[in-house]
Amino acid sequence: MDLQIALLLGQDGITNGAIYALLALALVLIFAVTRVIYIPQGEFVAFGALTLASLQAGKTPGTLWLLLGAGIAIALIDGALALHAGALRRMPRILLWNLGYPLVVAAVVFFAKPAGLPMLAQILLSLALVVPLGPMIYRLAYQPLAEASVLVLLIVSVAVHLTLVGLGLLFFGAEGSRTPAFSDASFELGSIHVTGQTLWVLVSSVLLIVALYFFFDRTLYGKALRATAINRVGARLMGISTVMAGKLSFLLAALIGAFSGILIAPITTIYYDTGFLIGLKGFVGAIVGGLASYPIAAAGAILVGLLESYSSFWASAFKEVIVFTLIIPVLVWRSLTTHHVEEEE
Repeated sequence: MDLQIALLLGQDGITNGAIYALLALALVLIFAVTRVIYIPQGEFVAFGALTLASLQAGKTPGTLWLLLGAGIAIALIDGALALHAGALRRMPRILLWNLGYPLVVAAVVFFAKPAGLPMLAQILLSLALVVPLGPMIYRLAYQPLAEASVLVLLIVSVAVHLTLVGLGLLFFGAEGSRTPAFSDASFELGSIHVTGQTLWVLVSSVLLIVALYFFFDRTLYGKALRATAINRVGARLMGISTVMAGKLSFLLAALIGAFSGILIAPITTIYYDTGFLIGLKGFVGAIVGGLASYPIAAAGAILVGLLESYSSFWASAFKEVIVFTLIIPVLVWRSLTTHHVEEEE
């Protein structure tokens, strides 16, 4: 390996690591707020990319039907609970968010001819279709079991993951898709060739991480999420709704996942089950951070990207094995240095 190859592999590793870092941050956020090990995070990567590809091809993305179906289910459940409790004033908001919003998005998909829209509009429409699925999944699958043990929530995550993978195959088929690059520009930095799409990935990832930092540090909702992550009981006593915190954390995780999928769609072919492996690599980064530290999780994700890139050169057949083996020494070290506390019933 000469210097040029090492630099190219490093560039590729940092690009992949930036995406893994975003997913690692989303996983840490959800676990800190809700105690859910969110295995389906990778499915939002695939859904975001494949939804954009479907819109650009002039097809109706299957995520639209999932959005409509989930909205109807939540409207029926919450509407029945509101009627039973006599809280009729909640009905307009329930109907607006769970039926009105999906119908408006469906009207845009059917009548605006998304294939002819500018790419920015297509990206925003894709996010509008996929991102609301995050809090909807929380409402249907996790909110009723919010006080369950971590093991039960993990089992639910496995079930949700398998369901979304099956729906992805039904919605998009087994063929992969790739979208046009955001930019056709290319740059020469010494002996390294850098594409415009690579810069888009790196800059967008950094900007999103910075935006998340200011959200958690400067906004009321961000501080509420931080308080819930530190002490759920204390946050509840201070009037912070843990249900709101859960939905907001799933909304942010869905946004991060869908946006990450849109970023990588021009540089890799995305299949209905591609997101699972990408999400697992983000999970390795999150484990390095102990599912608690955002900076260490991001650094661990960058390490995963670099390790994957250089492993593909030295031992491509064992690339995935080498990456996932990283989790073993981390778990051993944490088991030896962390005081174990039994989860309360």
